Amino acid sequence: MLRWKTLRAAALALAALAAAGAARAVEIGEDGLHKQPWFSYTFKDLREDIQTAREQGKRLVLFIEQRGCIYCKKMHEEVYSDPEIADFIARNFMVVQINMFGDEEVTDLDGATLTEKEAVRRWGVLFTPTALFMPDTPPEDGRNAAQAAVATMPGAFGKGTTRDMYQWVLDKGYEGDEPFQRYHARMIEARRKGQ
Repeated sequence: MLRWKTLRAAALALAALAAAGAARAVEIGEDGLHKQPWFSYTFKDLREDIQTAREQGKRLVLFIEQRGCIYCKKMHEEVYSDPEIADFIARNFMVVQINMFGDEEVTDLDGATLTEKEAVRRWGVLFTPTALFMPDTPPEDGRNAAQAAVATMPGAFGKGTTRDMYQWVLDKGYEGDEPFQRYHARMIEARRKGQ
């Protein structure tokens, strides 16, 4: 009887490890970038993408990555693979991946047609990953994506910071009096208190 319990416990432990590993496995595309099932594949005409996101009741996020980026890998394996975060993003955001050194065509908000790498350079993005959160309507004043972004998230962050940033953008916190840092501190405190 003891042997059966030991074997059963070992089998359950192995199954749990396999499930944890499977949850963290992230697909790598032909371009060497990590892929999520909730990424949107578009013609990268950003004005159209903002409109499409709006029609779907979502917000557009440009997620800039590069091949071999260890911080991108960290975000995909430790943050975006979390079912709660992935589901929240999929329900509320249309995420378009931009390859920092890619050659696919991007039509910026001001109508300029560039390669991905030219657009990233134009936007002044130096680090990956970087998320640019777009306004809910395309600007009419000639601004490019970086100038029009309502928030920018440069670098790899933990689950709490990432979830809070996406929620803050969804709630249009950038229009209010509470900057993200204060909002995030308040959310940390609320989680600490179990609220």
